[in-house]
Amino acid sequence: MQTITIGNHTFDKTAALAPMAGVADDSYRILAKEQGAVLLVSEMISAKGLCYDSRGSAELCRITDCERPMALQLFGSEPDFIARAAEMLQAYRPDFIDLNMGCPVPKVVNTGAGSALMKTPALAAACVRAAAGASDVPVTVKMRIGWDGSCINAVEFAQAMEEAGACAITVHGRTRQQLYSGHADWSQIAAVKRAVSVPVIGNGDICSAQDAAAMYEQTGCDLVAIGRATYGNPWIFKEIDSYFRGLPYTPPTPEERMEMMLRHIRMIIDGSQKPPEIAIREARKHASWYMTGYHGAAAFRARCYGLSSYAEAQKLAEDFLAENGSGT
Repeated sequence: MQTITIGNHTFDKTAALAPMAGVADDSYRILAKEQGAVLLVSEMISAKGLCYDSRGSAELCRITDCERPMALQLFGSEPDFIARAAEMLQAYRPDFIDLNMGCPVPKVVNTGAGSALMKTPALAAACVRAAAGASDVPVTVKMRIGWDGSCINAVEFAQAMEEAGACAITVHGRTRQQLYSGHADWSQIAAVKRAVSVPVIGNGDICSAQDAAAMYEQTGCDLVAIGRATYGNPWIFKEIDSYFRGLPYTPPTPEERMEMMLRHIRMIIDGSQKPPEIAIREARKHASWYMTGYHGAAAFRARCYGLSSYAEAQKLAEDFLAENGSGT
């Protein structure tokens, strides 16, 4: 098995879980880790929110030992706040601090943060220097290939981030304008890999072990990170790990999918400080993803979005298996 080293950590060259705001909470990350994800990243943490003592921002900083190695991801566009936040994050003992320069959503971009920093490389570099100067752990960067089709500046941007102190760079092969549509341009990931000396993590359009192998071959990247293809499918990490170890892989049965779905819901409810009837609302979208690709999936997903108790989730799983499995 080939490996990659970032800072003091060495990983098997299989796959990492990409950061996903509103999705990759601790329960999601733990399930991915159990299935073989070699590196985890928190949801986005507002640098300014953390500095202003936002309870929501602080809650995103928690790391359990079973999640390590793990990065805490900051977003912001003001170096002073980035530095203060990076210093504050040291109390949570992250293995890395990742700076988000790829988020395309308007509420982030409109503040000059996320992928808006692709338009201001000098400011982005200042943020990296600020974080690196305030952190005892390595600083990494998550970026896109450019702002839009007329501004593809991935190579120059990555070189500037490396010079500023980034010890690894994750490249999502889309522009901000694309959001999550169209196809990821892996050729730009390859160009970044050729242009920098730090490890490059490729991201975008990896939906199977064969896709991961193709990205490694076509880009020369050091690691791949998977986002949306993990929805309801933490087993993708086991699939990829098995592929590179030359081991057989058997996809989960409907029964195994429902067992995982119910466990995932329990983890969300048990880990929440909210009443169960409120917490389960946060589990609805996760539950729906486990149904994808099966007979009657649309109807079952619609029921997921109406779940109001764990008992209803159990009944949903029973009905799903009656339609797609052996039943319970």
